[in-house]
Amino acid sequence: MNHLAKIKQSGGRIAALTAYDFLTAQLLDRAGIDMILVGDSLANVVLGYPTTLPVTMDEMLHHAKAVARGVTRALTVADMPFLSYQTGVDDAVRNAGRLLKEGGVEAVKVEGAGSALAVVERLVEVGIPVLGHLGYTPQSVHRFGSNVVQGKTAAQAGELLNDAIALEGAGAFAVVLECVPAEVARLITERLTVPTIGIGAGPFCDGQILVLHDALGLTAWSPRFAKRYLEMGGMISEAAASYIREVREGAFPAAEHCYEMPEDELRALGVDDESGDRKMR
Repeated sequence: MNHLAKIKQSGGRIAALTAYDFLTAQLLDRAGIDMILVGDSLANVVLGYPTTLPVTMDEMLHHAKAVARGVTRALTVADMPFLSYQTGVDDAVRNAGRLLKEGGVEAVKVEGAGSALAVVERLVEVGIPVLGHLGYTPQSVHRFGSNVVQGKTAAQAGELLNDAIALEGAGAFAVVLECVPAEVARLITERLTVPTIGIGAGPFCDGQILVLHDALGLTAWSPRFAKRYLEMGGMISEAAASYIREVREGAFPAAEHCYEMPEDELRALGVDDESGDRKMR
């Protein structure tokens, strides 16, 4: 957490991405990513749920463990899934503790302010670092409906600012700002001493985070704010089509993909290798 604060203080930018498995986390860590979030977005991009609401603590733990095993230097954070902290401070401490003790991550992320402030304060008090999350919070999808962008009026922007200040006061080491106007994100960033990390919040935050599957072009559709750095979905489909064709045509596996027995062992087995064709005698 301290290195994120130092990046803000030095005027640098924090680069963060989501990951849900060992190999991906290892690759991102080697690339130099500052923070890896085991997001509850795994509900959508890994498990096929329509929203983040169905994902469970056990599912979050399963993926957190895999990610933590692949990371040696980046800060690892896991989302607290829906109803793992909304039901009370004691539940929040128990579940967040599991993500650190069993999942192996270093911090947790909690959505919203209001009643969540007591949760943040208690988690920090017992030694569990907390990343806040304001703006569009996916666990409140049914409350927001189609109103994705938050803070579009002066009153809403002021409320977001107050919530961000309250999260900082509760002990959050940074705050994610999702789907808020760039000007509002800039105001919040300038007022907070802890870093802000934007996702659909413009260029003025102290850092940026994207869902990896959006950045790699693995999803059929991605939000406006998500730049697609690759079109890996198409590449995977093309590779699969090539594999299917070669298997059906007998082109794969070729000789270089096969293992061979020593000639004396073949003879002992009773196999000829005449004219390059091995046949049973």
